[in-house]
This record gives sequence, C-alpha cells and structure tokens, in this order.
Amino acid sequence: MDMGSIKTVVVVGGPTAVGKTSIAIELAKSYGTEIISADSRQCFKELIIGVARPTLEQLNSVPHHFIGSHSIHQKVTAATFEHYALQKTEQLFKNNDVIVMVGGTGLYIKAFCEGLDEIPDVPEDIRNEIVEHYFQYGLNWLHDELNKVDPHFLTVGETKNPHRLMRALEVVRATGHSILTYRKGIKAERLYRVIKVALDLPKNDLHRNINHRVDQMMEEGLLEEVQSLIPYQHINALQTVGYKELFDYYKGQVTLPDAVENIKVHTRQYAKRQLTWFRKDKEYSWFSPNEVQKIKEHLKDALVNYDGSSGF
Repeated sequence: MDMGSIKTVVVVGGPTAVGKTSIAIELAKSYGTEIISADSRQCFKELIIGVARPTLEQLNSVPHHFIGSHSIHQKVTAATFEHYALQKTEQLFKNNDVIVMVGGTGLYIKAFCEGLDEIPDVPEDIRNEIVEHYFQYGLNWLHDELNKVDPHFLTVGETKNPHRLMRALEVVRATGHSILTYRKGIKAERLYRVIKVALDLPKNDLHRNINHRVDQMMEEGLLEEVQSLIPYQHINALQTVGYKELFDYYKGQVTLPDAVENIKVHTRQYAKRQLTWFRKDKEYSWFSPNEVQKIKEHLKDALVNYDGSSGF
C-alpha cells in the first residue's frame, strides 16, 4: 500500500484480551512492515505465560520489537520505552513507510506520541524501599503515605494503580515536590504522523475472553512459571496481575482456586482502567476486533484525508 511520503505509525490500542495482537499482525502483513509492542510487561524476557506474550507462530509471522527485550532486573519505564521506540522507528522507517505499534499500556503510547515531562531521577534506595514496603503492606500503605506528603495527587491521580502511586511517592520523597509540579502538558514534536485505532468488545464478551485466557494460562503452566520467579517476587516488574496472586498462593495466604479467581477479577479491573485511559484520548477511532476490513478502509481514508495536524 502506498502510504505517501510522510512516515506513519498506526497505533492499535485497547484492553487486555480484546484481540489486539491478531489485528496488528494482519495490518503489519498488509503493509509489509514490522510491529513495535507497547506493553509494559511483555518486554520482560522472564515473563511469558502470565503476560500473554504472542505465540512463537505469531512472533515469527511478523517481526516484533520490545518483546522479551529487557530483564526484570532492569528498570523499565515509559521513558525507557519512548527512547527505545523512537530509535526503533527511525531504524524501521529506512525501509518502511508505515510501522504498526500495538499494546495496552496507554502511558507508553502517549510517551511515544507526545513525549514525557522531565522528572528528576530517583535514587535506587528510595525506590527499593517503597517497593519493599508496598510488597509488605499493600495499596492501603501507599495511600496513607501519599496522603501525608502529596494528598492532592490522590484527588487527581490513578488511586488504584500501584505503579502510579509508587512513582508519585518516590518523586515527592526524592525531590520534596509533587510529581504534578513536573507535568508541563507540552507535546513533543514528532516527524511522523500517528493514526490511532482502538479495539473494544461488549463487556460480557471481553470478560469471557479474560476468564478463558486465565484458564488457558493455568493449563499452559503459569503456576510453574510463577514458582520459578519466587526468589524475585519483590522486584517491581512482578508486582503485577497474574503473578502477585499466585505468590499469595505460594505464601499460603489463599487457596489455588481463589488465587485464580483473583487473577480473573483483577484482570477485568485492569481492562476497565485501560478502557478509561484510551477513551480519554479522542484521537482513537473505535472498532470491534472482527472488523478487520473496516479498520483497513478507515486507515486508507485517514491517510488520504490527513491534514498534517490532527493525525488524520
């Protein structure tokens, strides 16, 4: 397909278990291009089953990037992804007019499209102490600590997302200032255009997909995968759905059926937060995952009518 002289990134967003991978592969094949994953968990080489990494067949069908590219022992943030993805797009644009980016980590996609505010580095000892305390005392501890030093964040931030809360707490402890003071809201200029599509399903269908996926993960050996990671359960990358619930099982805090049910509940809650994030961005056009042809036609029209300012 002729994409014109301006380089283009097609973003495919949406909640977990909605079918993003299949759509992204279909689009990448039709454009003869490659895929950059915007997933904050699939980038870790030690995590396979619990993060629903694409199958080997899928990975071999189209070149993928930022999957299994880092270790859980490395610090990976939205800034890490922004740097990685900008370098990778520059490299891929040498041979491709279009690149497909797919993932459910909205902050990573936002960082790539708009840039990030510059927030001072946080010393490792502060970060490690916060992670350790969160691991011991949970979400309520994070809320209490933030309420002491940055109560305003709790009124505007994501109060159920431990990663956001830990980030806010570490910044205020390291700098004495709220993370909100570093948010300038100025978008970086990019030399490519971005066209965003997002996928959604009726709530019952999405929940059915999520429940089926969790059962499938257990059949594929998620319990054994988590067991092998017990020595590293304190690491920030493992404070995530699908792992922390089974760590609780191994610690004798819950039964295995309850742990599996907790994964399903927490994944459904995570999908709801993802949908809330993506719906706030009005540049996304929404489709069902079974509307492949409709998505292709939309992208074709968007490229023809692109005016150089809005992404369309």
